[in-house]
Amino acid sequence: MRKTFIVLSVAVLLLLVAGAVLLLRRGEYAFVPDGSDIAPYEASKQTGIDVWGRWIAADDRRIQALSARNEHLQKEEGAVVVDDRLLRLGKEVFYKETFGNEVFLTDIMGIVDGPLTLANMAKAIVALKGEGTTNLRVPLAEDVTIGGRTYKKGELIDTGIDVPKGSYLPLGMPIVTDGGRMRVGISCAACHATVDPVTKKVVEGAPNNDLNAGMLMALATNSSAYFTHANIRSLKKYIRSFDRTIIDSHGRKAALPDPELLERDVDRIFASWPRGNFDSTIDMKANPAQIPDSFTRGDHPYGWSGFAAAGSFHGLAAFSNNVHAQNADSLAQAEISDALFGIDKEVYLGTILQNAAHPRFRYQPTTKEKPSAFFAKVDPTPKTAGVNQFVAPPQFPKVSLVAPDGLIVSEPGYRFNEQNNAVAAWQNTLNPPPPNERISEERAARGREVFVRAGCIRCHAGAYLTNNRVIAADVVGTEPSRAKALKKTEKVFGEPVLYAPDTPVPIPKGAKVLKVPTDQLDREQIRLSFAHGDSPGGYKVPSLIGLAWSAPYLHDGGVAVGPNGELGLSGTVQKGIAPDARNSLRALIDRTWRERVIAANAKDSDLRTVHVTGAGHRYWIDRQAGFTKEEQEAVLDYLLSLTSR
Repeated sequence: MRKTFIVLSVAVLLLLVAGAVLLLRRGEYAFVPDGSDIAPYEASKQTGIDVWGRWIAADDRRIQALSARNEHLQKEEGAVVVDDRLLRLGKEVFYKETFGNEVFLTDIMGIVDGPLTLANMAKAIVALKGEGTTNLRVPLAEDVTIGGRTYKKGELIDTGIDVPKGSYLPLGMPIVTDGGRMRVGISCAACHATVDPVTKKVVEGAPNNDLNAGMLMALATNSSAYFTHANIRSLKKYIRSFDRTIIDSHGRKAALPDPELLERDVDRIFASWPRGNFDSTIDMKANPAQIPDSFTRGDHPYGWSGFAAAGSFHGLAAFSNNVHAQNADSLAQAEISDALFGIDKEVYLGTILQNAAHPRFRYQPTTKEKPSAFFAKVDPTPKTAGVNQFVAPPQFPKVSLVAPDGLIVSEPGYRFNEQNNAVAAWQNTLNPPPPNERISEERAARGREVFVRAGCIRCHAGAYLTNNRVIAADVVGTEPSRAKALKKTEKVFGEPVLYAPDTPVPIPKGAKVLKVPTDQLDREQIRLSFAHGDSPGGYKVPSLIGLAWSAPYLHDGGVAVGPNGELGLSGTVQKGIAPDARNSLRALIDRTWRERVIAANAKDSDLRTVHVTGAGHRYWIDRQAGFTKEEQEAVLDYLLSLTSR
């Protein structure tokens, strides 16, 4: 079966290269690794029942014996049954599921419709001859100028896309054929799995720390579709004439921004994102954060600010939902665009669609048709917001603690939120493989002693090395812009309610609605997570499991040192040099090294633009703090040895 899959993958890509006629039947092609493709690790497999984060351990036989009780728990108490079937579904979702985001990425944003093409990606993969790579280098199909720099046709672009050894498909980028058209989508694995640079096997759960997401979008023909993630303070700045006038939601005339001017600025900002970073907030600011790992068990609350704290698996299902519900379809925020951005719904839709890559989705203001009326005619998912496969939970269009994005991705034929629950349950089984650097138990134990003596245990405690708390931004001292990114959601916050987990999709009339319990959550912690009220916002204390696979460090990923002492992001990932985990961790705990890293980052204008500094978290294990060089190295040994829970 594996051989057949590879042959089919090669055939599809060769069809691309040759420009042959595309398949008229709908098909999806995604790389899903089997055991031989995966860097080995000890999985924390668990079966049982999750009831809004409360875990009831049970094996499959016990679960079946409690089947009648399970039905009651699902319908009345929101229970999620975690069995082998759900875990298999979770892995499939992680690698294959796009929830239809290929429509937004390909047809609207045009991510492979300009200088970056599927044909050239295919050529680059075929040229690997099955050897795999951590960074697919793709020749551009045409000249392009971004941020004052001109990239020439044929120039190789570092995409950061991973291709496992033996695969002829990129990791986490399913290709969908439908009606003679080929589209590319994104699954969880594009960001939250990577390829071991030594073995070229898949490291499940490790972040893709060189994914060049910003550049990939900057090369799109309509990156303006994602303008809410850039430093676009006001669309009025981009209005140069009234030739593109529409009627807004209040019956007034309103002008759309000049698409070329807006595109130019959005491209410039996106190209400034550091590799391995992604901006997952729609706050009209450019504040990308480092892609997190997916070694998630016990690491709640989730998200850089801990905003995903309620619901199944301590909020992990809500966090799993985040990318597809918000970050892969900005059209989904149209109903609350006025409250969040001060942009009328019609102007918001018109701005996103006026330069859509595919003519079917391209809005023409000269038609005098409202953007919402136009979109209603072309929307592939007309019964809900956006173009992805969403379900509107009962509080929609408001957001809530259990749906911080307002919507829940759920495909027809599954149960409500089932795929998010499945991938959350599966992620909780992941552990990092041993690091490539062998560390003895004796060295790790010595480092643990120093770690405790240094006081790190105050925050990084317990089996999961986190106190599961959010620390105020002004206390931890890291760059504050991300901590306030969700502040405006306060205007549209609603009750934490969801449909019962056994509800089929599409949602039938009269479906059971459950109020998700949140009384157990600390109100001040919630305020910090969302920066509501006068809160400065905060950052969640992360687990330290898997540090050997997750360099660089801090929320902005700014603490980076290369294998030969290269400093900062500009000296490492921005030049295609992988940060060295040991050297980068040293800069995290040694103030002299940190000062050098911060200084190097500060010299890079692109990093300044997107608020990446590497500053903060001023907790030191160095000579000034009374520790010897040997003790510092022992702590590094300990931190690099953490591979299981």
